[in-house]
Amino acid sequence: MRPSPRRPFTLLLAVPFLLLATPGARAQSAPAGAATVAPPVDLPAATSRAAAPASASSVDQVDLDDIRNFSRVYEVVRQAYVEKVDNKTLMKAAITGMLSGLDPHSEYLDKEGLTQLNEDTTGEYSGLGIEVLQVDGGLRIVSPIDDTPAARAGIKPGDSIVKVNGTVVDAQNVDEMFKQLRGKPGSKIDLTIVHQNSDKLIDLHLVRENIAISSVKVRELEPGYAYVRISQFQSDTAADLEKKLGQLIAKNGPPKGAVLDLRNNPGGLLTAAVGVSDDFLDAGTIVTTRGRLQDANMSFTAHPGDQLGGAPMIVLTNNGTASAAEIVSGALKDNHRALIMGQRTFGKGVVQTVLPLDAEHAVKITTARYYTPNGTSIQAEGIKPDIALADLSVNASDHGPVLISSEADLPNHLANEKAKAGGDINDDGSAADAKLATSDYALSQALNVLKGMALRQPAAAHR
Repeated sequence: MRPSPRRPFTLLLAVPFLLLATPGARAQSAPAGAATVAPPVDLPAATSRAAAPASASSVDQVDLDDIRNFSRVYEVVRQAYVEKVDNKTLMKAAITGMLSGLDPHSEYLDKEGLTQLNEDTTGEYSGLGIEVLQVDGGLRIVSPIDDTPAARAGIKPGDSIVKVNGTVVDAQNVDEMFKQLRGKPGSKIDLTIVHQNSDKLIDLHLVRENIAISSVKVRELEPGYAYVRISQFQSDTAADLEKKLGQLIAKNGPPKGAVLDLRNNPGGLLTAAVGVSDDFLDAGTIVTTRGRLQDANMSFTAHPGDQLGGAPMIVLTNNGTASAAEIVSGALKDNHRALIMGQRTFGKGVVQTVLPLDAEHAVKITTARYYTPNGTSIQAEGIKPDIALADLSVNASDHGPVLISSEADLPNHLANEKAKAGGDINDDGSAADAKLATSDYALSQALNVLKGMALRQPAAAHR
């Protein structure tokens, strides 16, 4: 099931392509981002004609006085600034300033930026396989990825990186130390770490490898109810979803319902968002885009074939659900395929096109707005949930032991003549509900609503 727009388009990473991105998005040397930034959200789409309408240049010509002022400012900075600045640095700063003044998403990409963009859209990079956060001027491990150099070396969640190649990590060099975690496959790196709640330093000698980051996780919440977590939208996300969800269904049978978790998903490739939406829809519009250029006007529709066979769905969102994740949320909501639960989404409803300048430089510029199937622009407003949930955590209440909780606890009670041998009448599911609620309140609420929806679903709806 792979959607296509109503008119042909070419997907090429080496030529202009469309993106959806949250502000300040940057790839990190680990799968996730540093403390104050989010992973990128980028979407390739149609090759764009960069030519503007012929009438535009004749109506709005550049004023010669503005050109003279630019040249004067350039010379003043070059000659009088307190420190010497080379011409290349000044020109890059001028281009960067011109684009950043347009909106939070347009920017100039150099060789490093293009490399990061490619890594983010493919989900592949060369490094150690660890998710790292910059915390209080240091580097803390969020989690290692299975079967990577970090995992094999015994690195654990909560560990802190004290040294990188013998240099102590501090607030002044943390960014540089962070970048060193990545490198060419086969290159070596020495780390000194300390486990959480320990003061023993551990020296590790690691070799960088090509790391593939999976953006999809699928499991059963409990028998009959599937949980799908998508962390961002990469080039292989839709195919990975189809594979993993298909394996779960083959093993356990068609689910009664599913929760799609898009919380803190910063977005990703447009084609991946369209593909994921199509996996849960049989028909209907998924998303449309409109801009000044003809090639920016596109419409995507779903094809027959719902992975869940019409079983009810809940989509979990919060303020970190952005761009491509909002496309999926809007498509499933407007097509009445799923209920949205959680908080309002981020509200990024514009699309960027990456226009290469040469082999090592490109411009990422906003070229279109996108609209949900109902024709709604979510720009700067987001998608409001059908069922709002506060960002809460819950704790199990304290209570003393209960001596009598049912008829079965009373002396001389009559036995149930049809009771199953070895059955536990206290196992009513409340303990499992408490465990899920205390670890993830929103997910437990979504599961409870999903069960109610499944009770109203005709058996014939499950294919």
